[in-house]
Amino acid sequence: MTLPARYVAALRLLAALTTVVAVAATFLDTAGRGTVNPFNFFGFFTIQGNILAAVVLGVTAVLGLRGRRVSPGLELARAATTAYIIVVGLVYNTLLTGLTGGVTLPWANTMLHVVFPLYCLVDWLLVADRGAQPWRRLWTVLVYPVLWTTVVLLRGATDGWVPYPFLSPTMGYGSVFGYVLLIAVAFIAAGAAVFGLSRVRILTVPPAAETPGPGWRAA
Repeated sequence: MTLPARYVAALRLLAALTTVVAVAATFLDTAGRGTVNPFNFFGFFTIQGNILAAVVLGVTAVLGLRGRRVSPGLELARAATTAYIIVVGLVYNTLLTGLTGGVTLPWANTMLHVVFPLYCLVDWLLVADRGAQPWRRLWTVLVYPVLWTTVVLLRGATDGWVPYPFLSPTMGYGSVFGYVLLIAVAFIAAGAAVFGLSRVRILTVPPAAETPGPGWRAA
């Protein structure tokens, strides 16, 4: 079955914009209840993962609406951010649901932890407008989570702030590194699933006819 490319792009752009609105609404709601430390608010992987996935998906959507092809680099970035948002959904719904704090707006919480992760997974699974991701690039999925974890551990050891209780130094570093290992495995597993699904062809999208850039002229 073939899907109209512009419809796919429009739906992706709507999902990305709604996610950005959910993040902004969460920030404003938090600020309305007291002083917000932006380093803490944006320190949560939930927030970062949603922003990254929304930006990459949004750029992909805009290129689709303009009839432009997506580069292999952007496809790889989308594969990685899709893995990130899948982990966000899994970790929240298995480890964090029911805990106090976090996203207090019910609709935004559902959007960031359930709807957008599911949308990204279903879009990647069903819409076959991405190339098969090379297994030799799977390691790139870990780059951003490793950087994020390093910053979190440094903050936990210095100012004591951590985004999630299972990363707190008060639990002991043996426990913390055990969770870090589990998270790394989760990211690799999610990345491997996303890379594997990139070889599935269910709903196809007509390839974009490259739109000439501003400097183009006929030969």
